[in-house]
Formats: sequence, C-alpha cells, structure tokens
Amino acid sequence: MARSTRRLYIATRPDGTVPPTSRALAEYARQSGEAIPTVNLADVVGETVDHPSPGRKWYTDKPFSYFHMYSQPGEILERVEGWPVRLFVVESLGETGNWSAHYPYWLMSHQVRVVDEAPAWRALGHRGLQVLNLIDQLPSLVRQWVDEWAADPDNSRQRYDAWSERVTDTHARQWVHHRAQTCRRKAAFITADALTRTAAVKAATEAGAATDTVNAIRLRARCLAVGELLHDRIRSGEYETSIRGLLLGAGLDTAASAAS
Repeated sequence: MARSTRRLYIATRPDGTVPPTSRALAEYARQSGEAIPTVNLADVVGETVDHPSPGRKWYTDKPFSYFHMYSQPGEILERVEGWPVRLFVVESLGETGNWSAHYPYWLMSHQVRVVDEAPAWRALGHRGLQVLNLIDQLPSLVRQWVDEWAADPDNSRQRYDAWSERVTDTHARQWVHHRAQTCRRKAAFITADALTRTAAVKAATEAGAATDTVNAIRLRARCLAVGELLHDRIRSGEYETSIRGLLLGAGLDTAASAAS
C-alpha cells in the first residue's frame, strides 16, 4: 500500500459527521441497537484525526471501517447518503489503500489531517456551481415554460414531442452519461439529475401544470442540467455540438439559449 499526503476530499452530512462506509451494515447495526461511531470533521479542521474504530485493511467489515476519500470531485457523492452535503479537504496520513484498479480516485485511510472546508458545489465537479445556480433558477424557468405551454398548448405539445423524440433517437442522455463516466463525473451526473428532476416536478406542480406538461418539462430540466454539467466535455465536433444543443433545449424556445 502506498503512503500519501496529497489533498483529497471527504463529503459529510450537513452536520459535519462522516457517514457510514456501508449503508447495509449501518442499517443492520441500527436494527440491532448498535451505536455507529463517526467523526465530525467540522470540529477538527486543522487537526489530525485517527479513525475511532478502524476495520481490517482494506475491507468493509464494519459500518464505519475507514475514511474513504476522493481525488476526483465528480465522484465524491458516489457513496454518500444524499444531498445536501458538506465538503472537506483532507490529507491521508500513514498507509493509504485503494478499492481496486478500477477506482483509482477512491482511497482509504485510518488517519487523516483535516485541512479545510471547501464549497459544497465542488462535490458536483468542475461545473458544480453552474449546475446549482441552474437548479436555483428552475422555479422561475419552469413557471415561464408552463406559461408558454398554457398560452399555446397544441403547438407546445408538438414542439416538446418532437424534441423528446430527438432526445430518444440520438440517445443523448445515455451518450452524455457515458461521457460523465469517462471524465469521472458519474456520481455528479446522477446527483444533478435527481436534484433537477425533483425541483422541476415541484415547480411545475405548484404552477398547476397538467401531468403531460409536468413530464415534458421534467425531461427538459434534466437534460438542461446534465448538459450544463458536461458542457466543457461536449464542445468539439459536429455531433457533440448537436447533442449539446439538444440537451440545452434547441428547438423548444428562446429561453433555452438564454439559460445556456
């Protein structure tokens, strides 16, 4: 096993505590009435921390077996309990393990130094801030889309159906998901997609949209978010340009290009 002092990332719960290494083992322990140890990184910034109850190197044999850390921001959310999170920069000290050759960005240690707290958006990768800003804008964007649909429902349905068919025929979302995997943003992709879907459905429902309108707008929002997340990875070539335009809502209305 290698020794490492490079800077890595750990995502925690909103209160700063490190979530369990294994959700399944944690749930079993809770049902058995066992206490699950953790560490609150917010309380130990600048300090070196030993794991309170280390497991066998490097196996998940306890609910909280080791500190698991990430070198790739877009994969930080791979094994957390959900959003929101807090993000901490750490240095692994002593012996450092690796899950496998297929996960070189995921490292494990029984001792870390907590360097600093980082902005949570970085857990979504290089374009995390843009994605979160978009999600914040969704209520007003969705209201605009719902109003446009209500003003001309037949034409809107035709435009959305044609656009949705192109998304399906080109496998746009599957293609950009593959691109997210190759550039180590799969977890960010999944999280951004889920957050956007929830926000879009909530906003469209509150705006009184019919079910078919909600579903169409939900897909539009999800495509827009993942297009934003991978914008820097789908910029070259005619095919990529067409996919990017489709994800950002080309052919729907002028609001899509304004949002990009």
